[in-house]
Amino acid sequence: MVDEATTEQTTNIGSSLPASKPRIFYGWLIVVGAVVGQYAAMAGRGQVNGVFLDPMITDLGWTRSEFTLASSSAFVIGGFAGLVIGPMVDKYGPRPLMLVGAVGYGGALLLTSQVETLWQFIALQIIAGGVGSALVGPLVVNVAVSRWFVIRRGWALAIGSMGVSLASVVMPLTMTTVVDGTSWRTGYVVLSALVFVPLILISPFMRRSPEDHGLLPDGRIESASKTAEEQQALAQIQSDHDNSLTRPEALRTAAIWLLVIAFGINIAGLSAMFVHGIPFMTEAGFTRTEAAAAFSVTGVANFASKFLWGWGLQRFPGNRLAAGAFTSSATGVLLIILANDLELMPLLVVAFIFFGIGFGGTIPISEFLWANYFGRRYLGAVRSIGMPFTVLFGSLGPIAVAVYFDATDGYGGAFIGLALVYALAGAAVWVSRRPTKPVGVAVEG
Repeated sequence: MVDEATTEQTTNIGSSLPASKPRIFYGWLIVVGAVVGQYAAMAGRGQVNGVFLDPMITDLGWTRSEFTLASSSAFVIGGFAGLVIGPMVDKYGPRPLMLVGAVGYGGALLLTSQVETLWQFIALQIIAGGVGSALVGPLVVNVAVSRWFVIRRGWALAIGSMGVSLASVVMPLTMTTVVDGTSWRTGYVVLSALVFVPLILISPFMRRSPEDHGLLPDGRIESASKTAEEQQALAQIQSDHDNSLTRPEALRTAAIWLLVIAFGINIAGLSAMFVHGIPFMTEAGFTRTEAAAAFSVTGVANFASKFLWGWGLQRFPGNRLAAGAFTSSATGVLLIILANDLELMPLLVVAFIFFGIGFGGTIPISEFLWANYFGRRYLGAVRSIGMPFTVLFGSLGPIAVAVYFDATDGYGGAFIGLALVYALAGAAVWVSRRPTKPVGVAVEG
């Protein structure tokens, strides 16, 4: 039996082409799946964990550190699971992974409603927020989107990443209402349904690549009389396929390490802001309500900025846009510091608009660069290289800020450091360039 992934390695754009252009390109359904997958990956973890924290530790007698150990363990396991999941996306496509992830993720959240001991909670969080979320989240769905789109990849990735913004805006408020109105146990039952149902509905429609179904990326077709624009598009699609780098080849390039550093540092800044942003504002004199309201602007700006970044990715180099996104985030951090010093709520809102716009570019731009730099044939295997580093940087960011606070009894210098971190990330991605595929036959990674 011929392996599906091996078959694709010999694909030539002119060899299996559709006879006519479909009315609606199937790739847009893959984008819908990306929205759902990234919504689900974020919906059951991250900010939502904070909704359950106080009710659970009060009811079960745990400490905050014990509760946090569960989500931290899931985060670490999910990052390293990506090294295995990435090559599986290349070989099998997103559908089987998302179906398994939907069952495991939703089932683990449902069982969490019945936990009585800490070890049960940690184990179920690892299954749900670690492995389950990795099987349905950005690594899986964005690799699929990047395979289905080359010419309009920027728009497709930007739209797909709206799922993260949707979960950030809707889920904390929704789950707070449910948990406060009923109980944390009922909350996990509802959360399970909100994750499982959309995933199980969309997963059967997910497909690995257009070539597997006699289609081309972006819905392009081959015709006897091609325009210059059509010829250029088909050449770009073929080049993206032919110049794809395997994992071993990618590991020998400077580009991959510059992307790892740039986006790893960005994750450190984001995670530090999510953990310490509200305490920093309340320390400066804002109330918890004011700080939370200002922070919520991040989600709105994040969502709205997807259109800006999608438009930009179709027109400007991705590494320049990434530097712009990091600059926006750095500007937001500096304005937060200034707003705290002046105790100006309007300035604080403006600060989080800048921060949210920069945050909004993180996923679509990073996924765009990974795909454009390394091609789509082995993208899952190559993209997953960055996952353990995401875990490392994401863990170190909040810890570094906490250590600074404990040593100085203040946040000011740490947040100036965050702005500098974003500047460093911008510099790293600015100097990155698309690598050239080595001459000769490569060994698949």
